[in-house]
Amino acid sequence: MNSHDIAIILALARERGRGLSAFPGALPNDLDQAYDIQAKGIEIWTDSIAGWKVGRLAPVLTERFGVDRFIGPVFSNGVHRIDAAAETDFPVFPGGSAAFEAEYVVVLGQDQPDGLRSYTPAEARQFALSVHIGVEVAGSPLSIMPDLDSLASISDFGNNNGQIIGAQIPIEALDDPGSMGCATTIDGMLVRTATAADLPGGPLTALAFALTQAAELGRPLKAGEFVSTGAVTGMHWVRLGQRCSADFGSWGRVDCVAVPVGRA
Repeated sequence: MNSHDIAIILALARERGRGLSAFPGALPNDLDQAYDIQAKGIEIWTDSIAGWKVGRLAPVLTERFGVDRFIGPVFSNGVHRIDAAAETDFPVFPGGSAAFEAEYVVVLGQDQPDGLRSYTPAEARQFALSVHIGVEVAGSPLSIMPDLDSLASISDFGNNNGQIIGAQIPIEALDDPGSMGCATTIDGMLVRTATAADLPGGPLTALAFALTQAAELGRPLKAGEFVSTGAVTGMHWVRLGQRCSADFGSWGRVDCVAVPVGRA
């Protein structure tokens, strides 16, 4: 089974809201194969890209490939901007998998220039127009995604199923990731408290990586698109019916309830 065939099966499962019990075909062996499947999926998917999520590679893959992150597309129909007082739906594939990830979201104020190049965090900072609290709706039709490595995640749109974008915060926070805190609770139980400084290099390093990787993929970012910079408190697998909250202190909070895809 080639990359196109794998992408079709993954995309159809997403479109139909159905779970998959196994990865279709052979798992990708390297980053090039994984991003090729992702690219084929983007070509098939009819929605436009609104932004990108940044995820972390496992240490063994980081050692093998020399990078510690990956990116995946976030499509426009999966983006929800919320009022501070509202609880929002967190769509989950029945028979699939889902994870709650509290994140800081950076919106770009200018187009990324064409041409392949790498970016430093300082250079990436110049692209930031605004910063928001948020939650990545991480999810896949693959029920076994929690047991697979990041190459499978990359293949399936980076294991992304949407993005919740909340209140805007001072852009100067990017310069002090230790001030960018968050506490995540699931069904009322605190699961972790952390700051963006717990992510290697903080949000600006993630933004720089996204710009670099997007250029390498031939998909430079545009003004108005966003980058969700990584799970501050980690990746927390959730089930239908659970209530999840990301509390960003004085900057606000994001409250969600896990509902079936199609209801959200």
